[in-house]
Amino acid sequence: MLRSINVRIGIWSAAARRPIMECFRIDESGYTGYDLLNADQRFQGASAIAISNEDAALLIKEHFPNLQATELKYRTLSRRPSNATKLLALQRDLLTAYKCVTYVCDKRFLLVLMFLDYAVEPYYYERGFNFYENGQNYALASLLFYAGPTILGKEEFDALLAAFQRAVKQKTLGSLMDLVSAARKTRWRELPEALGPLAQYAAPECLEAIATPGVDTDAALVVLQSLISRMEVMADGPYRVEHDQSKNLLSYHELLQRLIDHDEVAEFRQSEIASLKFPLQLKEVKQVDSKLSPAVQLADVMIGAAIEAANNLTGLRTGGLDPEALTSLYREGQFIHLLPSIDFEEQRRFRQGTQAAEVIDYFTNNVFGHRSGKGGGEVG
Repeated sequence: MLRSINVRIGIWSAAARRPIMECFRIDESGYTGYDLLNADQRFQGASAIAISNEDAALLIKEHFPNLQATELKYRTLSRRPSNATKLLALQRDLLTAYKCVTYVCDKRFLLVLMFLDYAVEPYYYERGFNFYENGQNYALASLLFYAGPTILGKEEFDALLAAFQRAVKQKTLGSLMDLVSAARKTRWRELPEALGPLAQYAAPECLEAIATPGVDTDAALVVLQSLISRMEVMADGPYRVEHDQSKNLLSYHELLQRLIDHDEVAEFRQSEIASLKFPLQLKEVKQVDSKLSPAVQLADVMIGAAIEAANNLTGLRTGGLDPEALTSLYREGQFIHLLPSIDFEEQRRFRQGTQAAEVIDYFTNNVFGHRSGKGGGEVG
């Protein structure tokens, strides 16, 4: 009996000495798979926060002592104006006291970037030009985003993006020829640098890139790369990730596991604030029931509020939290976005010396095989 007690004490002592791996809880919003033109969900993003379930439960109880629901859901809480002050106070506490990051991207802008990655860049690559140098692809994408409808024709530009998205998904000869036809129906001669490879030449290298097995327009990898770039900086050492069991997060789970499994040594600079180094400090990813994880519920609150603010600031929707009040709570490094910008000089400075081309090639050849293709591998 005494020996049994001593053995148990020894086990407990060893467990007490073993460091507890830091855990970031993440949640997403706005995921629509390959469809980046979904009019009802313009923005996609995710939040990550390093907080224990115990601390999360205490914060929820402090700010919402009379909560009757089985879990905290931003969408439900934000419907009541009386909850606005509480939601802002909760997020102020999270952003002040805990490691966290939120990423939001404009999916239409991302689709334009992917169009340039697949339907334009291969043409220049074959001719020895670095299309990504100093972020010039972002400048061209921003120009297309804002001026494309006017320069190329609004209906024609919309049809081009829809045809591109469809061609990437279907990968049939018919869908590829439809894409070339859509490019030729635009006023492409007004911007031949962007549309010439398809409209003038039907460039085989571009069509081949689009038809590559595994290439898609899913934004999950872009979102994850951005979160990971910050989690890797914020983590004190090896860490793990927990996320909800929702269907949308299955794609995130698979991608996270692939990134964890990649153990080759590599490092890339992607922008002024973003870099990526392999192997990752991230060691484990786990799915959990959000009803049993107050920490995951707080990640839901953070990304839900951020997506709502993006919709309000762009005039797509009204109501909910004051977006200016929310954005003022974020400190440097806590919010990352992929949005169009016509401040081209700032874009150039921000992405000076970027290794975007190297990152894309590395992911294509070493991490995902053909999973990521020529595009979708950049952090905003």
